[in-house]
Amino acid sequence: MTSRNCALLLVASGSLTALSAQSNPPVRRLGPIVQATTESLLGSVSYVRPLRDGNLLVHDLSRRQVVILDRSLALKSFVVDTNASSAGGYISRLAGLLPYRGDSSLFVDPQAMTMSVIDDTGALVRVMAIPRPQDADRMIGGPFGTPGVDPSGHIVYRGLASPDRRNASTGAPEPGQAFRMPQVPDSAPLLRVDLITRRVDTLTFLKIPALTFQVDETDGRYVTSVRTNPMPIVDDWAVLPDGRVAVVRGGDYHVDWLLQSGRWLSTPKLPYAWERLTEEAKQRVIDSAMVEWQRQREAVSRIVEGSGGSSARTSQSESGARVSGIQRPRGPTYRSVESKELPDYRPAFRQGSVVVDRVGNLWVRTTSPSDAGPVYDVIDGRGVLVDRVQLWPGRTLSAIGDGVAYLGVMSDGHARLEVAKLR
Repeated sequence: MTSRNCALLLVASGSLTALSAQSNPPVRRLGPIVQATTESLLGSVSYVRPLRDGNLLVHDLSRRQVVILDRSLALKSFVVDTNASSAGGYISRLAGLLPYRGDSSLFVDPQAMTMSVIDDTGALVRVMAIPRPQDADRMIGGPFGTPGVDPSGHIVYRGLASPDRRNASTGAPEPGQAFRMPQVPDSAPLLRVDLITRRVDTLTFLKIPALTFQVDETDGRYVTSVRTNPMPIVDDWAVLPDGRVAVVRGGDYHVDWLLQSGRWLSTPKLPYAWERLTEEAKQRVIDSAMVEWQRQREAVSRIVEGSGGSSARTSQSESGARVSGIQRPRGPTYRSVESKELPDYRPAFRQGSVVVDRVGNLWVRTTSPSDAGPVYDVIDGRGVLVDRVQLWPGRTLSAIGDGVAYLGVMSDGHARLEVAKLR
């Protein structure tokens, strides 16, 4: 650990009373948008990796491609796509890009069970096997958090919550009885795996949304429904540039830090304007969630089916993105818990809300309601809330570079990557 980070943590551990009295900084607007990609370049902005030479490595999940953009946000080269003649093939419907050592990155393909190393020029230099095949889907990022690599080369990622099978059916249900599926618990392990030995350590456990599965028979067909809380209290996490692991706890909004020594340190609660929810407000949350779940279900179906489009260099039929005769998967039906089961106060953040900048600040997207754009709390390495930044409306924070923020925005069925000044 650097001397700077040691000093920061000494301040954090030795001045807890002072830190607990910190006030909420005023919300400020993000700086002006100074650059943007063309309308037709990207189908989505799934992950952005700023490189030291000023170029950007961008994962476009909808079009199943990883590209490099130059300083002007123009297309420089394709790294991975669905073109069979390219150096790397985008095989899976869902894949992930995550930072590796230095300016290199890992392209994780859960279908091929491989991790391709991409160097700082965008070249695929080698291929490694995924260390734990059962966790392949959890190593692609997304709502489960972005996996990171510590200085020892270990990958840190959120593991799979083990289903509770104590009251589940072990075979065909008895006549007149419903089939009982295993239920997903409300916690999941945060894992660290050694790429050489494949040894796995459980660092801590994270609070996650609890899901209740139910199978009902309707007109001779079995239909699966998922009952979930649209406003759960959850934890989120990130790997910092210095190798520390930060876990943001949603119960009381504080940060637990895993130091390189292996010791955990907790910093005080962060200031937050908790919003008490009335019954009417809880019902609005449920109604809005039902609409959003349907939208997400349709979006995932399009990606799985290949209708999101293929690489810009290949047509849909050439890429094989749509397979003839395969029907869109039905998927489960989502149902909300009753309003009385929602928390009385709006949680401070949701899953997948943390972005880390280059100096190790945590940018946490809060749930503060606003039509003017999402508000991010900026927490430094001492666990202190140092800034509150409001993005421009309709934008999502993808990454933070030197003095700039990279934003994703959807417009008319296309995605746009924008660059905005931090101030």
